[in-house]
Amino acid sequence: MSNPIQSNPFTVNDKTYHPAPKPIVVICMDGSADEYLDSNMAFDRLPNIKKIARQGYRGMVRGALPSFTNVNNSSIVTGVTPAEHGICGNFFYDKEKDEEVMMNSSSYLRRDTILAAAANAGRKVAVVTAKEKLRDILSYKLDGGIAFSAEKANQAKMDTHGIEKVEDVVGYQTPAIYSPEASLFVLRAGVALIEKGMADFLYLSLTDYMQHTYAPDAEESLKFYEDQDRELGKLLALGAIIGATADHGMNAKITAEGTPNVLYIETMLTEKFGTGFRVICPITDPYVKHHGALGSYVVVHIDDQQIIPEVKNWLSVQSGISEVYDKEIGCRILEQPFDRTGDLFVLSGRDVVVGKTPNDHDLKALDGTLRSHGGRYEEMVPLLISHPLNDTYKRKAMGDPRNFDVFDFTINGTNI
Repeated sequence: MSNPIQSNPFTVNDKTYHPAPKPIVVICMDGSADEYLDSNMAFDRLPNIKKIARQGYRGMVRGALPSFTNVNNSSIVTGVTPAEHGICGNFFYDKEKDEEVMMNSSSYLRRDTILAAAANAGRKVAVVTAKEKLRDILSYKLDGGIAFSAEKANQAKMDTHGIEKVEDVVGYQTPAIYSPEASLFVLRAGVALIEKGMADFLYLSLTDYMQHTYAPDAEESLKFYEDQDRELGKLLALGAIIGATADHGMNAKITAEGTPNVLYIETMLTEKFGTGFRVICPITDPYVKHHGALGSYVVVHIDDQQIIPEVKNWLSVQSGISEVYDKEIGCRILEQPFDRTGDLFVLSGRDVVVGKTPNDHDLKALDGTLRSHGGRYEEMVPLLISHPLNDTYKRKAMGDPRNFDVFDFTINGTNI
């Protein structure tokens, strides 16, 4: 007889969670703008998501800015803003070390995770992420739990990942990261871990290769979400309470002629004001075929502090630029850690990306067209909860819920 699922409450980052003695699954549907769900729902190809929306809750929530993967996954698993947990991009300029570095190490995380707290409270916790770059952050202080990526599933070892022979457990081979199978492997792993009694508290983080590559109404997108829906149905059949949201949306960043619509901010500033600028693209990560390190949000470091107001005012009126903030105002409005940002924040329009210089971005590496994210226009994302919300959380849903409230809504907001 299997051991009963623990329902001990736990507190992390000033919030107490009261989990039901049922499998709890929170999913980050990477890049899932609401249009992807709408397109499939229109063709009635998502019966399980339709069931969740009808019997539970479906709404829209505000994500963390910049609307990038590392930032929002960190917010989701901690339940707090980037200003608190410290992860402000996939990539940043470390002034102390004078280095531009990837921000994929848990050493940058300043808050404990809901996952580690749940494990300490007796839950069998599993973290499965499509991208290896997230595994270290998501498994921060996770003692005795399972944490592995689809990208390197065949390299998981018991002493470092809490699991081995993952392909045998899941029943599928390690997928290519640039494929729909990368995300589907994550969901299939979640199903297998619950079925085999290996986990009862799961965080499943998908990848956005498909959304970067295909529009919501493309047949490839419709099939991809149909396949996801099938795995969600299996989780529901296992009695799981499911919460699903996205780290960011996705938009086409092209001109009317179909070419990438790019503003190279460092080049623009150098031509206008001379040297002394360092533009950081926080979307930068190892997955160049996704976006070519081009997103709708950059940070500018300026050597001459006296010209910051002039530069800010000039950038603010350039076509394609939607928002420009100095450090003090930007950290407050965009909820950023003050010590890890530049002097200006620059956000672009819905169909525009901002970059560094033409030489810093290899557009030939892109798969087809340019679809990307990072700014205000990818901030609003779906929230799905599989069970009915109680009265308190129905009211919260009518306020300004965030995607990083998903664990709170899933655990504390459901009538179980």
